[in-house]
Amino acid sequence: MFWLGATSAFWLGLLTAISPCPLATNIAAISFIGRKIEKPRQTFLAGAAYTIGRSLTYIVIGAVLVLGLTAIPKASWFLQKYMNQILGPLLIIVGMALIELIQFDLPALVGNKRMEKQAEKSGLWSSGFLGVMFALSFCPVSAALFFGSLVPLSVKHESFFIMPLLYGIGTGLPVMAFALAIALGTKSVAQAFHRLSRAEVWVRRGTGLIFIIVGIYLCLRFIFVLF
Repeated sequence: MFWLGATSAFWLGLLTAISPCPLATNIAAISFIGRKIEKPRQTFLAGAAYTIGRSLTYIVIGAVLVLGLTAIPKASWFLQKYMNQILGPLLIIVGMALIELIQFDLPALVGNKRMEKQAEKSGLWSSGFLGVMFALSFCPVSAALFFGSLVPLSVKHESFFIMPLLYGIGTGLPVMAFALAIALGTKSVAQAFHRLSRAEVWVRRGTGLIFIIVGIYLCLRFIFVLF
């Protein structure tokens, strides 16, 4: 069902945003942006530009991958016929990665000092560009969620725009909340970040467990045809 897929895409984006690596990067970028901006409204707009840049990147990458896979006749036929069989093992692997049963490393731009200095000098346009650059620096969790879950989900529903868009919106909500808090000079930003980081562990593990259960179900039904 499309609505269930759309909800899943939004949830994947939200889970990506509150994962330690992307969240820490987002907050660091917005904090640096806010240092050089005197008016709260401009700080918020800079955060919005950063979020839009990040979201548009996910939309473009998702659209290119989905359209590329569905536009090739043989690939499209293969995916339509075997997508449920592919999703089962894939969801199990992603679920295991989310609950840290398996780990993998990716080269990332997170923590790049040159990019942080660029963020400190950022205006609205450069804030948007910074969002694009950080979106491209996938870490293991965000890569697993995006390439291992969102892209197959988008292909299954043949949604090259809506699913990536909802994922992008999901990644932006926590970021905008922190940007607003920074713009208003809220003193409890650090406490909120700490609480969200602690909650993320359980949310991620719960989602990983659900992925494994759904993956096992799909394997039993579409690969082993037990029911």
